[in-house]
Amino acid sequence: MADTPAAEPSPLRRQPRQARSQERVRRILEAAEALFLAGGVGATTTNAIAARAGVPIGSLYQFFPDKAAILRSLAQGYGELLHEELAAFDRGEGKDLSLEAYIAGTVALTDRFFRDHPGYPAIFMDVQAVTADLRAIEEEADARLIADLSATLVARAAAAGNVLSEKDGRLIAYVLVKTIGNLLWLAATPKNDFRDGLARETAELAIAYLGRRLDAG
Repeated sequence: MADTPAAEPSPLRRQPRQARSQERVRRILEAAEALFLAGGVGATTTNAIAARAGVPIGSLYQFFPDKAAILRSLAQGYGELLHEELAAFDRGEGKDLSLEAYIAGTVALTDRFFRDHPGYPAIFMDVQAVTADLRAIEEEADARLIADLSATLVARAAAAGNVLSEKDGRLIAYVLVKTIGNLLWLAATPKNDFRDGLARETAELAIAYLGRRLDAG
């Protein structure tokens, strides 16, 4: 895997060093996610989050200056977890797959991630588009995925005896990450009747594009 851009600075006011503090942060984030899902971001207060987490409100503010910081922390956590799962797939099972199977596996993994973590699209579907710092976190997460996929495409092309420039690799990876991510994000919309079909069509679209683009190159 190629070196990836540095992650966005942590939204935490201070980093939890001790196990007890780490456990409090975990409980706060879990409580916030549950309340955001149940009642929406706007209707959820930091007092309610602290009460559900079973921590004093002062403890919450030790780590998170406001509700927006909790949202940012959740968004970063989701992005980092997805990146880790895709990177593990790239190093492991995906390494020996054909390029078509690799792309299909990447789409399937991303779709499964959204299914396994329904809070990700449910919470951020609306607020992310109108919140600059959440958009920045999402762009940073995409940049890491683009850098990794670009390196994989360039390396696979070289192994097959073909030449794919780094510039073209980044462009192709950008198109794939944005296309796959946005279509699967839409597929995760509640009551989307096309959920299964959209994931399948996304894989076929990505494979067709990649095949045409590499053949043209």
